[in-house]
Amino acid sequence: MHKVTIKDIARESGVSTATVSRVLSNRGYASEEIKEKVRSVADQLNYQPNAIARSLKMDRTNTIGIVIPDISNSYFMKISRGIEDTLAEIGYSLLFVSGDENSNKEQKVMKVLLEKRVDAIVLATSGENEEIIKKINHSGVPVILIDRKLESDELELDLIEEDNIEGAYQLTKYLIDQGHKKIGIVNGSLGVSTGRERYAGYKRALTEYNLELDENMVFNGSFTEEDGSNAVSHFLHKLEKPTAILSVNNTMTFGVLLQLTKMGYTIPNDMVVASYGEVEAAQLLRPSGIIYVKQQPYEMGVRTGEILIERLLNKRQIPTHKKFNPKLIIT
Repeated sequence: MHKVTIKDIARESGVSTATVSRVLSNRGYASEEIKEKVRSVADQLNYQPNAIARSLKMDRTNTIGIVIPDISNSYFMKISRGIEDTLAEIGYSLLFVSGDENSNKEQKVMKVLLEKRVDAIVLATSGENEEIIKKINHSGVPVILIDRKLESDELELDLIEEDNIEGAYQLTKYLIDQGHKKIGIVNGSLGVSTGRERYAGYKRALTEYNLELDENMVFNGSFTEEDGSNAVSHFLHKLEKPTAILSVNNTMTFGVLLQLTKMGYTIPNDMVVASYGEVEAAQLLRPSGIIYVKQQPYEMGVRTGEILIERLLNKRQIPTHKKFNPKLIIT
C-alpha cells in the first residue's frame, strides 16, 4: 500500500510541497484558507508524519528511555507512572526496558535506547556501568538516576532516591523494641546502593542496642521473589531460628510470605515479618500483621518528570538531588 507523502498532499491541494510542510509543521506563513485545505486533504488521505525524519530535523524525538531492574515490580512501575503523568502534558512518551539486575544487559539496553535517539534516560542502575553512563551524559543525553546511586559521585548526575539507611534502621529498631533479638535479614544485592544502605541501616540498629551481628541471621539475595523463599528455608533450617524476618524489598517479601505459608507458619503469630516497601498482596490478609516502611514511588516519579522538564526544556545544568523519607507503618 502506498505511503502518503507531503507530495501527495501538495498535488491534491494544488499547492507546493514547501507550503504543505509549513502548514503541517505550523512554521511560517500560510493563509487560513490554504491551511484549512491542506489539513483537510491530509485527513482525507490519512497522512501520518514521518517521526524519524522529523526527529532528525528537530534533533529530538520527544521520547524518554526508562531502564528499570524489574518491570514486574509495582514499585518501579509506580515511579514510571509518575514520570509518564508529568511528561504527557508536554507531549513526551516513554520507552521501557528492563536491566534484570544484570550489568551486561543494562549496558546493551542503554545502547539500544541511544540508537532510538531518546532525549534522556532515567536509570535504576545495577551499579556497574559507570563508564558508559559517563559517556552518555557527556554526549548530551541527560541521565537521571532513580532509586539507586553510583558508587562515585564525580559524575554529578540528577538523583532521586530514598533514605534507605533510615528506613531499614526504623524497621529493625521497631523489631528490637518489640523484644526480638534474633532478626533474620533478607538482603538484596550488596552491589547496588539500595542493598548496601538498607543492610547498613539494619546493622546500625543492632549496634545501637549492643546486639552482635549474627552471620546465621543474614541471607544475601538479589531482590527476587525466589530469594525471599530461599531465605525462609535458610533461616528455618537453623538450630537457632529467628523470631522475626526483615526483607529489604517488596518482591523478596512476597517470596518470604509464600514460603512461610507453604511451611505452615502464620503471620505474625509464628513469625513476625517486616518489609522495606509495601506488599500489595498482603492486603488480602486480615490483619496482615506485616510491619513495613511506606515508600513514595509515584511522588518520586513526578519529581523525576519535573527534573526532566527542567533539563530538556529549560536547559538547567545544575544537578538535583532529592531524597524521600519512608514512613514506618504498623498493621
